[in-house]
Amino acid sequence: MVTSNTGSDTSTGSSPGSDGSTGGGTGVDGSGPAPNRWQRLLPPAGLARPLCVQSALYAVGSGFFLAGNAVFFTTIVGLSAAQVGLGLSIAGALGFFAAVPLGTIADRVGPLRAWILAALVEGCVYLTYPLARGFAAFVVIVTALALAESAGNSARGAYTLDAFGPAERVRVMAYNRSALNLGFTVGALLGGVALASGNRTVTLIVPVLAGLLMLLTALLVSRLPASRRERGGEQRSRYAVLRDRPFLLVSLLNGVLGSHQVLLMIVFPLWLVERTDAPRAVLAWLLALNTVLAVGLQVWAARGADTVRGSVRSSRVAAGAIAAACLVIPISSVTEAWVTITLLAAAYVALTFGELFQSAGYWGLVSELSPVDQRPQYQGAFRLGLQLQSIVGPAAFTLLAVTWSPLGWLPLAALIVLAAAALGPAAVAAVPPKASRVD
Repeated sequence: MVTSNTGSDTSTGSSPGSDGSTGGGTGVDGSGPAPNRWQRLLPPAGLARPLCVQSALYAVGSGFFLAGNAVFFTTIVGLSAAQVGLGLSIAGALGFFAAVPLGTIADRVGPLRAWILAALVEGCVYLTYPLARGFAAFVVIVTALALAESAGNSARGAYTLDAFGPAERVRVMAYNRSALNLGFTVGALLGGVALASGNRTVTLIVPVLAGLLMLLTALLVSRLPASRRERGGEQRSRYAVLRDRPFLLVSLLNGVLGSHQVLLMIVFPLWLVERTDAPRAVLAWLLALNTVLAVGLQVWAARGADTVRGSVRSSRVAAGAIAAACLVIPISSVTEAWVTITLLAAAYVALTFGELFQSAGYWGLVSELSPVDQRPQYQGAFRLGLQLQSIVGPAAFTLLAVTWSPLGWLPLAALIVLAAAALGPAAVAAVPPKASRVD
């Protein structure tokens, strides 16, 4: 629900409380009966639940094929690994430059409409995978998918911010993230089993099924209630976020803190394989542990991150955890057997906690620092730091920490700590004028 200074709210199917929170007796804001232990595992009653169902289904579709994306284009289309890497880099770069324009378009048409359109495009793109022939078609497909994902993420985030009051947003986003993690894991397992068959027909069917799941999510999104801002027709400034330098600085610093993704998925596995004596099978167990922690602890980690101060505090906790991991990991290069495995497990858990608290800080900052009538473009801009880090990070971090020397982890830890130290002043400077953030 969105409240305004006039006391009006959007039609989300939840009754508003006097403090601007949705009803339902879930105890989210301290009103009504407190939830029991099992109820705490579920999102609050009302709009949060269909949002989480949609997220889980979307993640199943995305995870179902994401693990086999490169496999499909090398085995079915006949591209080389170098061509696949180049095409994905092109798509990533175009997605980076299109993030703000796509957010601005979502400002114009409304977050819900933009979200529906993005989901439809994603579904249709997956359905075209079996028709792909050659490198050019591959680039077109993965670029279209990257642009649709960028637009969908910005629109979904803006819709969630519009749909809930300030006291609920971060908590709902945490439940949503848990649903995404759970759905993605289920989808990746199913897709991995299908691709492991080695059957050409099965490999061709996988992206089709993923596309159908995406189209189903578009249908579910279309049934969500429209917020008042979908019909409001406010006057919006095009690309205003590009003139908001404090906000862009916060985005950049948040991107540095978001380096846990590159460390978890790229640098850490390479380190384990090339610099330690740990068995490769350890990676599978650590990934499973990451998934369990991400699903089970994300809501807990998001507590208190619903203000600028709380978000900065969560981001600094994340930085401490990531920096600690960067200090532990290099020791594993000179240890053996179970000592190595123990150190790697401790570092991976620390990186996972960094992920949980950085995500909570991310949601709180983008919620509190985005002007109400320009949320989609601010959502897109806030992802710029993460996208830039995902472009630069894999090569730079791997070169520094894996190829060069174990000591390369130390400047990574220092970079994370410095970014967290600068985030607080930058966030305070980025707080929009009061008239722009009443909701």
